[in-house]
Amino acid sequence: MARSKSPSIPLLQRGRQGAPAHCFLPALCHAVAGAAALAALASGSVRADEVQVAVAANFSGPMQKIATEFEKDTGHKARLAFGASGKFYAQIRNGAPFQVLLSADDEKPAQLEKDGLAVPGSRFTYATGKLVLWSAKPGLVDPNGDILRKGTFNKLANTSPKLAPYGAAAEETLTRLGLLAAVRPKLVQGENVSQTYQFIATGNADLGFVALSQVMVDGKLAKGSVWIVPAGLHDPIRQDAVLLVKGRNNQAAEALLAYLKSGKIKALIQRSGYEI
Repeated sequence: MARSKSPSIPLLQRGRQGAPAHCFLPALCHAVAGAAALAALASGSVRADEVQVAVAANFSGPMQKIATEFEKDTGHKARLAFGASGKFYAQIRNGAPFQVLLSADDEKPAQLEKDGLAVPGSRFTYATGKLVLWSAKPGLVDPNGDILRKGTFNKLANTSPKLAPYGAAAEETLTRLGLLAAVRPKLVQGENVSQTYQFIATGNADLGFVALSQVMVDGKLAKGSVWIVPAGLHDPIRQDAVLLVKGRNNQAAEALLAYLKSGKIKALIQRSGYEI
């Protein structure tokens, strides 16, 4: 008597154009779908696409390098806009055409999911930032940041705590050190961390709080003097990426998020002054 075959459980049922219509094991299906997409790109059978990306200002340097490598490796093009995460959040809520957000925090991408403006399950931490106190003048900032207590400076630059996570982390640091009230009269505020960097680089502020990635070149301090703020003085700066609903059917958007998780790009991000 012939042995009956056990009924098989389908992992994927294909809908139109080969898209997954249903998945009994989501994690496995996503892996299969991602591998298939990369294979299709390699064979040239997938049309190159463009993705509109909103990028936190602190990540502008690494992201420009990533976008170049992304186009070389996949054929897709990433159109980048840089600015404060808080402003991007407001713009996305008001209908801005961005398809991917690389935020400087984890709160705004999570809120966009709750707002129904980001694809559930697409969010992940692509980098953890490091806050520094930096001056373009060599020797001005000591390795322990004691200059903040001494007050021997004219202007201290920081980014708006309401708009930018690095600004919030700096304000938290000053609060924990018990110095916020003392330095407040000397504070000058940038709209985003790139503007804050310019205040310091041009001498309009003697020193200020920026991202480590902004003052590093090939893993070394490019110029000036710096204090790397201990992580215990502020909450972790987890920077999350998320696929926005306007990028749901965009091949380049999905490919870019997968690319950020690759070993090659993780290494680039670490060299740029972030933790993974």
